[in-house]
Amino acid sequence: MSLAPAPLPFPLARRAARLVPVLPLVALPALLALPVTHGGAGPADVVSGLVVVYCVIRLLRERRRPLSPAAAVVLGLPVVGLALAAMGASSPEAGLTGLGRYLQVFVLVPAAVLILVRDRTDFRVLAWSFVGIALWQGAVGVHQYATGTGASYQGEDVRAVGTFGAHDVMGMATAVSLGLVCAAGIALGRAAVWQRVTATGCAVVLLLPLALSFSRGAWIATALTCAVQLVLTGPRRTLKVALAAAAAGVVLTGGFGIGTAQLQERVDSIARVGDAPDQSVVDRYALWASAGGMWREQPLTGVGLKGFPEYRDGHAALALSSGSDIKGAGTEYRKQALLSPHNMYLLVLSEQGLIGLLSLAGCWLALLVGGGRRLLRARGHVPGRGHGPGDGPEPGREPALDCGLVACGLLLWLLTDFVYGDIGGPSTMLVALGLGLAAWWALAGGEYRDAVARSTVPERVEEAAAR
Repeated sequence: MSLAPAPLPFPLARRAARLVPVLPLVALPALLALPVTHGGAGPADVVSGLVVVYCVIRLLRERRRPLSPAAAVVLGLPVVGLALAAMGASSPEAGLTGLGRYLQVFVLVPAAVLILVRDRTDFRVLAWSFVGIALWQGAVGVHQYATGTGASYQGEDVRAVGTFGAHDVMGMATAVSLGLVCAAGIALGRAAVWQRVTATGCAVVLLLPLALSFSRGAWIATALTCAVQLVLTGPRRTLKVALAAAAAGVVLTGGFGIGTAQLQERVDSIARVGDAPDQSVVDRYALWASAGGMWREQPLTGVGLKGFPEYRDGHAALALSSGSDIKGAGTEYRKQALLSPHNMYLLVLSEQGLIGLLSLAGCWLALLVGGGRRLLRARGHVPGRGHGPGDGPEPGREPALDCGLVACGLLLWLLTDFVYGDIGGPSTMLVALGLGLAAWWALAGGEYRDAVARSTVPERVEEAAAR
């Protein structure tokens, strides 16, 4: 009697093979787990260039167009302002460096995500990689707080910064926040039960390192984003989760006393930004005013890429300090110069002018509108329900609700956080990937349905042959 080969490994092998195109993107968050060396391009930046080359090779081999016309227009919008600002830079080196960085973050890496992410499975794999790096950085940050080996905060080395170090205190806060937004989107969506349960646990765990980052901007952006995600799932679930979150907050801060005094002081400082601001808020206001002064001098094209540090002192108020104090997390005490306005919109306005800001903002607005419309359709889509000729995609073809919540959540978080920060440091790679996921959700509808048809038909044929 001959034994037939077990059919189980073959479907698993096919599923694993289908994940190969998205694995280079997953490698980018994974590389952020390595200790950061400041100065020059990091490992994730180098690999992102290789990912773009990999995309070009795949497109040449498959002989297909890289992007749809709509995607090419939306992602190509920032190039207009960037080209003009690069020509107006103070030096060719500054222009080329700034142009390369902006293209990497806002054009090339998002386009690579749009090309390599083919379906909801790829999307979820990349979203889970956000959660994974957030858990790792959060664990390192909590250990830093518990052992007093973090960055300096109010004279104590307790600020959780993960592997990003005291030079980039926003790095861990960004990674943890984006991971929490992804986990919340998966938990609130219609993914498999085990994914929703796991994502819920991850979201709860990530609240602690987010709190210990002492980043007010990350707190505000995360709270707003998660609130919008909750509202989109219905009022009953919103009420339940709000009550559970309030109870967890009472237990953590009241019952266990986790960072009670320092967290309370930090939270209270949000309400005092106008009445009794601390020095960091004073510096931020002064930098914002300096960026506004640069824009008024060159309203259309700005002062050129990488031009903010050079023109800062000529427009800065006397209240601006010489720099921020850096200490802890393996770094000796020193002053770090304030080289950006810590506001992405004002940074673009000052260096690229109105043309650059409208180009970038037009891209983001298109993604927000397109992604929001598609999310509302997915929210009303009931899996398995029949559709008429004008009702859109067939059942099962519309991407799952969790993908929409994650994509729109990432975009909303970034647009909110840009009020309090800008690009810079290794965590910027997560910004680029987040924009890419938002672009996939907003722009890849037709490509998604084609990919589903290509992937499901051969699979059904193989299953029928196996029977």
